[in-house]
Amino acid sequence: MSLEVNNLTKIYKLKKRMTKTAVDGISFSIPTGEIVGFIGPNGAGKSTTIKMMTGILAPDRGSVSIDGLNFKKNRKQIMMKTGVVFGQKSVLCWDIPVLDTLKLFKDMYRIPDETYKRNMEMFSDILGIDEFINQPPRLLSLGQRMKADLAASLIYDPDILFLDEPTIGIDVLSKERIRNFIKKINEERHTTIILTTHDVSDIETLCEKIIIIDKGILIYNGTLPDLKDRYQTTDLEEIIKKIYIAGERKDA
Repeated sequence: MSLEVNNLTKIYKLKKRMTKTAVDGISFSIPTGEIVGFIGPNGAGKSTTIKMMTGILAPDRGSVSIDGLNFKKNRKQIMMKTGVVFGQKSVLCWDIPVLDTLKLFKDMYRIPDETYKRNMEMFSDILGIDEFINQPPRLLSLGQRMKADLAASLIYDPDILFLDEPTIGIDVLSKERIRNFIKKINEERHTTIILTTHDVSDIETLCEKIIIIDKGILIYNGTLPDLKDRYQTTDLEEIIKKIYIAGERKDA
């Protein structure tokens, strides 16, 4: 499933007739089946952009198109094809076992028995959710909850997946398991994945392409090798620091 962002803009109203432009006319496209890293410093406008791309926020100007559909006319169709995982906010029912939430999603999305069984087997094999599936999320570790959130977001086979800090605060082994799972989903189902993260290893391991924004403005949209060639170094962390520092100097 492809995604088109055209002149996307979001302006927040502050006190005393002041405004703040969180996202300033950014445009880009993501073809079907790509894994794209969407990065920027804190306050760059990443979360606001993700919320507009997932229909949580409405843009003040511009548009988001997912496979030719837009949220004004086709919200239900888009939601049936879209999965979202926010690292800081769970979609799980807090006090009931994870399994009960997945069964609820099965009914909500009218998932065929065969599809549900296939997905549950994959979640067990790769994510290991059978180890905690009968526990409520409030009793899970952060890594376990993130795996359960991934399962909930993918149980209905969405065509596009938004991941907002999916490995934040998670131990090394859980991170590796989650990354392997994301790669497998992309390879086997050609799921389009948009990933926001501050973890350079996530980008290096998963992403073919990266989009960088700062202060709401698009400053890079291209492949990882091209970015490294531009800065003549393979150290992605060093490159990102240089970009952020250059942005701060420009704003000074």
